[in-house]
Amino acid sequence: MLDAVEDRGDSCAVTGVATALGVDQPRASRLVLRTVEGGWLARRTAPSDARRTLLTLTDRGREQLDRTHQFRQELFARVMADWPDADRSEFARLITAFVTSFAEVVSGTDQPPR
Repeated sequence: MLDAVEDRGDSCAVTGVATALGVDQPRASRLVLRTVEGGWLARRTAPSDARRTLLTLTDRGREQLDRTHQFRQELFARVMADWPDADRSEFARLITAFVTSFAEVVSGTDQPPR
C-alpha cells in the first residue's frame, strides 16, 4: 500500500491503489481506511477538485517505507553476496523488465488496441 502511494506521488487516489494492488475499489478503500487509521497515510482534498480525495504518506508512513526499503536492499545483498557481478547485473535487468511488464498487465495497459 505504501509503495503504491509513493510510486504515484502527490496524485494518488484510491483508484490508483486499487490498480497497483490488483484489487477492486471497495477492497482498496477498506485497505486505505486501515492504513489511514494506522497513521501511515493521510487523506487530503485534491487542489483541482474538492470532490476528489488524495492520499499522502505521513511521517510514520515514510519511516516505515524507508525501513522496508532498507530491509529489502539488505536481503537482496545477502542473497546475492556470492553471485558474480555479471549475474547480479543480469538479474537486475531481468527483474526490472519483470516489474515493468507486471505493472502494465495489472494496470491493463498491455491490452491490444481495439
